[in-house]
Amino acid sequence: MRLKGLDLNLLVALDILLEERSVSRAAERLHLSQPAASAALARLRDYFKDDLLVLNGKRLIPTSYAEELLPEVKRVIQQVDDLIAMSTEFDPAHSERFFHLMTSDSIATVLLSPTISALQTIAPGIKVDIRLPEDTLNSKFENGEIDLSLVPQEFLSPHHPSELLYEESHVIVGWDKNPVFKKPLTEDTFLDSSHVTVSIGPNSTPSFTERNMQKMGYKRRIDIHAPHFSSLPWLLANTNRLAVIQKRLAMKFASVFPLKYAPLPFDFPVMHVMLQYHAAREKDEGLKWLRQLVHKTVTDSL
Repeated sequence: MRLKGLDLNLLVALDILLEERSVSRAAERLHLSQPAASAALARLRDYFKDDLLVLNGKRLIPTSYAEELLPEVKRVIQQVDDLIAMSTEFDPAHSERFFHLMTSDSIATVLLSPTISALQTIAPGIKVDIRLPEDTLNSKFENGEIDLSLVPQEFLSPHHPSELLYEESHVIVGWDKNPVFKKPLTEDTFLDSSHVTVSIGPNSTPSFTERNMQKMGYKRRIDIHAPHFSSLPWLLANTNRLAVIQKRLAMKFASVFPLKYAPLPFDFPVMHVMLQYHAAREKDEGLKWLRQLVHKTVTDSL
């Protein structure tokens, strides 16, 4: 397809060339030979009347014009993808679509694991990429590169539609031989115990639990800072440490590991787990189907 003399396939090449800043790496992603990728760059330079990428030592550096072009190129490519998604019927049984999801490992364990299991039967060709929340992925969500975000309400983007998936309470979890579980926990026992806490992503963003503990003024003795929730069972077993986590996650852990959970000795905010998608993807039939499947997974698990 050509528009004003430009082969629109070259926009895809331009997007990847500017991302990779390497003709050889771009060629691999484009499934082209290196000479073909070089030829694409030459055609782009000729069309835009700009070098676009300039060799500096052993690296290719985008020109200022290329940096201005990149967000517009991404926007155009996304709009074309959205148009294609809107104009075609979606058949999960035969689709080979690749969905990109963003969520914490705790929500992935509780919610997405049964959803993924269901896909094997009803949509065996579908592929899913699950990523932990981080700043770069938030930018990708805004650009429409993330299909679904499954996060607590406080992490939502204010600019896009969202839906409530479920409400989640929190409990104390620890080794099933920890003596604190022999009687109902008091607030003093809770605060005097050693704790494991979880921070999310490369920037160690405080979790819903930690944010609210800080707001409520509870100062615990935190001895272990864990990189993700899935490491907690190994950090709690055979120790007297405690952690505060979602009740559904604690139930899953306790069904596999020698762990026990108990109510918190004080009121704690309920976590609203939300599903969010880009406003431009509202009519995407494949995404509608996936949203419905996630909701069904929640309903079936209650």
